[in-house]
Amino acid sequence: MAIEKFVRDIPDFPKHGVVFKDITPLLSNPEAMAECLNELVRLTERQSVDKVVGIESRGFFFATLLAKELDAGFVPIRKPGKLPFDTIKQPYTLEYGMDALEIHEDAIQKGDKVLLHDDVLATGGTALAACKLIEQLGGEIVQCNFLIELEFLKGAQKLRRYDLRSLLTY
Repeated sequence: MAIEKFVRDIPDFPKHGVVFKDITPLLSNPEAMAECLNELVRLTERQSVDKVVGIESRGFFFATLLAKELDAGFVPIRKPGKLPFDTIKQPYTLEYGMDALEIHEDAIQKGDKVLLHDDVLATGGTALAACKLIEQLGGEIVQCNFLIELEFLKGAQKLRRYDLRSLLTY
């Protein structure tokens, strides 16, 4: 099954000139979603993983499923103020300003093998901030795993020290 047929382009969203990759058709089709999960698991080569970290919010969809398939725990990374317990924060630069991500300070233990997952790798700033949080807590990133990579934005360059895998590239 060609899962790319279930990714819809939305022009000029969220702003003019951007072509948004909408995965909701993929999520609404059980066969396509199952095939996507199987392919994402295949990308991991079934490495030993203690935690799968998903980045808010669309990264949560497959990160939780990957955690179950890999017999690992799931850890959310969210925007500031969204997690209820004590957190650590990592700011990062956007093309139009600054943002930050947070993780619970007890979410990852020193030496945990971590798979980082998000839906889209674009400029790489969000994923790099997530990697810094994981490593600050003592986690070892075994792979950064994405459903979609937008190669023309060169986000992979920011993550070149990590094993980076993407299911679809545009």
